[in-house]
Parts: sequence; C-alpha cells; structure tokens
Amino acid sequence: MPIEQRINWHRWFGIGLTDRLAGTPWRVELEKEMALKSQRLDVVIIERADTAVQADAAALDLPDGLDDLRAHNLLTYKSQQEALDAWALDELIGHYVNYRKLLAGRLDGAASARPDTDGADAPSVPPLPPEAAFQLYAVATREPAKLLRRLPAGARQPAACAGVHDLRWGGRTVRLIVLDAVADAPRNALWQLFSARLERVRRGIERYRGQTREGRHLLYNLFSTYRLGFNAMTYTVEDFNRETRERIIADLTPEERLAVVNLMPPEERLALIETMLPEERFALIEKMPPEERFALIERTPPEERRAILAKLPPEERLRGLDPDQLAALDPDDRAALRALLRKLDS
Repeated sequence: MPIEQRINWHRWFGIGLTDRLAGTPWRVELEKEMALKSQRLDVVIIERADTAVQADAAALDLPDGLDDLRAHNLLTYKSQQEALDAWALDELIGHYVNYRKLLAGRLDGAASARPDTDGADAPSVPPLPPEAAFQLYAVATREPAKLLRRLPAGARQPAACAGVHDLRWGGRTVRLIVLDAVADAPRNALWQLFSARLERVRRGIERYRGQTREGRHLLYNLFSTYRLGFNAMTYTVEDFNRETRERIIADLTPEERLAVVNLMPPEERLALIETMLPEERFALIEKMPPEERFALIERTPPEERRAILAKLPPEERLRGLDPDQLAALDPDDRAALRALLRKLDS
C-alpha cells in the first residue's frame, strides 16, 4: 500500500499544531464540524479564555505565517499528495461563513424575541462576531502554481517571511503558507516536519522538541516513516531512538512503565531501572523476580540499598536468596540479613 494511503497526514499535521501551540493563548481543534450535515474543516485555532499568557503571537516565536493569529483561526491543509486549488479556497470561505454563524448562535444563546413595529413578537437575529476576530489560513506543502496563475493582478501580496503570502479571495484575505518555501530556521521546525523535501524533514526532526506526549509520539512516527533516508544524519538514528525511548518512558504511567519493563530481557531491564529515580526504582523492585531483585540491589549505592531493604518485609528481602550470596553485600547489610535469617529460622 502506498505510504500516502497509510498515513493520515491531516491528523498528524493537526497534532503537530496542537503540540506547538501548547502553553500559548490558543487551543487547537481538529476536524471541526461546521454544519448539521457533516462538513469538517481541518484545523481551528481558538484563542483561550482560561490563560494568563498575553495573546501576542509575534512575541511567541511561532512558525512563519502564524504571527497574526486572531481569536478564531480557520485552517485548511494540503499534504504533499494534494493540491491547493480554487475549490479548496472556496470551501474555506464557506467554512468561515458557517463557523461565524454557529459562533453567533452560541454567543447569543437561544434566539431571543423582541417586539416588531406592530407590537408582535419577532425573533431577533444573533449578531455576528466582528470580521477582525477571524483569520483564514491555507497551508500547502508545495507552491500551488496553478492556483497562483489564476489570481488577478494584485490579489497576491508577499508577506515579510519567505513562503508566506496573503491572497485576496472573494471578500476575504487568506494567509497562504508554503511549507517547502519557508525559511530554514529553528522556529519553522514544525513546518519542516511536513515538507516534501527530505533534507527539510531531517532538519525539522533534528530541531523539533515535542512539548506534549502526543507531540513526541508524532515525532517518533515521522522519524519511523522517513528513517531510511536518515543514514547520513549528524544527529544519529541511535541518538534519536535513545532520546525517544527516554521521553516515552517518562510519559508512561507506573502501570504502563512496568508493562514495558517486563517485556525487556533481564540485563536490559536492570540497566534501565538503574537510570530511574529511587522512588520509581523501588516501585519496580517490589514486583521483580527475586533473582533480579537481588542483582539490582547489589548495584545500588549502599545508602539506597539499606533504604530499599528497610521497605521490604523480611520474607521479601530473603525470598529466593541463598545465604552464601550474602557475602556479596557490605558488612552492615550482611549482618542485618543474617540476623533476619536467624529470626525466621527460630
């Protein structure tokens, strides 16, 4: 099956925006429903009302083209397998109209009534939110040359950043962002992840650091998709795999982490547990087989070793241990364990 049929680029792109805008004054909604009959827009970026961060997009070093985010930002996205054409922009305008109407209804609540000139009640029309509260975006992987040739003179205005243009379409301005043409800069790492050019994807993966679990998983999925083209990376496959494993394990719940650890070979499991914090290590030691527990206790520093043994009940401290193995412990621990053995034998 071709790669473009297996990968949901639109979903991945939306997850990337969700991750990149985490901690900013905007939240992201994917596949936003726009009508009673299903009509979905790729992404809506909405200004948050529950944050103290000032909504100044220009000061957040966002990817090029997002410096003019408004309260409501409607975005259509075309992957490397799709063309941004006139119909896509027409659909975007239609989504804008529907969304603005839906928003007006929510802001107004149930339709109110007011007296007309004859004294009869007539339903009022909810006021539309101001046009200035909305921004429309079209994000295309490649430059839509056919569409741009159709534009009348003056309908295309280049923005301050490479690869970003403002298109006059009907009665609205649409911000066009061409991912293959934006500046090669760290702030554009997210855009580079979705480029059609392998060298740009490589730099995006080297630069981008996911802020959320979903963002880190996205990065892993993209790397796995393109990994055959990364043999010459300065930032090696081994570096990426090691960092990704560490990030994913750090995001897991204790139960998920234990399930992962239990799938590893004993030596690899012990090596991983050694890198954990003492409290995390103890939670896993309690559930380890006795022989592995003893091997790990041997590797821990003396002060932590005594703390671990003190937390285990006597039966658990000694289960599966041969008394001759006590010689491997330091004198204090050996004396304490021999005293416990005598107590259990009595």
